[in-house]
Amino acid sequence: MTFINLHEVEALARAALPPQTWDYYAGGANDEVSLGWNRRGFDDVALRPRVLVDVARRDLSTTLLGHSVPVPIVVAPMAFQRLAHRDGELGMARAAAALGVPMAVSTFATFSLEEIRAGSSGPLWFQLYVHQDRSITRELVVRAAAAGYQALVLTVDVPEIGRRERDERNGFRLSPELRVANFTAPASTPLQGGAEGSGLAAFIHGMRDATLSWKDLEWLQGIAPLPLVIKGVLRGDDARRAVEHGAAGVVVSNHGGRQLDSAITGLRALPEVAEAVDGRATVMMDGGIRRGTDVLKAIALGAAAVMVGRPVLWGLAVDGEAGARRVLELLTAEVDLAMALAGAPSLAHITRDLVA
Repeated sequence: MTFINLHEVEALARAALPPQTWDYYAGGANDEVSLGWNRRGFDDVALRPRVLVDVARRDLSTTLLGHSVPVPIVVAPMAFQRLAHRDGELGMARAAAALGVPMAVSTFATFSLEEIRAGSSGPLWFQLYVHQDRSITRELVVRAAAAGYQALVLTVDVPEIGRRERDERNGFRLSPELRVANFTAPASTPLQGGAEGSGLAAFIHGMRDATLSWKDLEWLQGIAPLPLVIKGVLRGDDARRAVEHGAAGVVVSNHGGRQLDSAITGLRALPEVAEAVDGRATVMMDGGIRRGTDVLKAIALGAAAVMVGRPVLWGLAVDGEAGARRVLELLTAEVDLAMALAGAPSLAHITRDLVA
């Protein structure tokens, strides 16, 4: 299937996916207010381009967590990717690797973290939820370090799962042939049967650790020497605490509008967080990225890079690995063109005065 932008691939994915799967990926919490804000927030930011700048050559590269990357894009952690396409996380990792883009692998992947590492030569980060049984968390971190993952992305905005009413209505479950591959089979039982309502909600309620607090970061960092990124930060004071507790990075994020509905968007919170971090850690953001100009706006407001989730998943749904790769290629090309038209030959030239 042919698509020329990220909006078109979304429409194609909706036509290709079963309604329950579409609702799981596309939906948000409650009235989906934050979900809508994430996209509309970019429309409210205007660009102020410079002219008569030599932009014959553009440099999109940057450094994230000590590693050079060719473009300021990271594939966001997303669960259950084999629901979208049989290529699943393996195809997504290979698509990211083709462009040198880091991919954050979800704890709830449908291939194991070792299988994904073995199947891809690209940079991989591991996204982590802390479990009630801390030995499970420890084992996951040790496995990620042993497999050669470059960073640990701790998601901190899920002390409870947000009420995702589409999943409740649909009785969301995994199909029988799929499993949460990083766990033994019994752990994913709520996702494949049982009571009415969302199997995901039952699964997360049974494993999440609502006692997790700042004091636990030292314990986590003591397990393996991986840079720690805190994902789900929306306040400057929390970002400051993250850096004080040793975080190498923060992701400004409202979890794609899937947790606390009416939570501020990552884009709106970004300047406050960037100011609080003040260059002491890598700042990224996610939520609503659909165009190369969106990436420019995020960088101008303080991000070193953006995480992109649903659009690359739509690409995967439409054409597997090739579809995900095309999404990343399109977005990269749009960033390059936007930089040329804005008078920014490198990311260092994407400064606060470019937005209004």
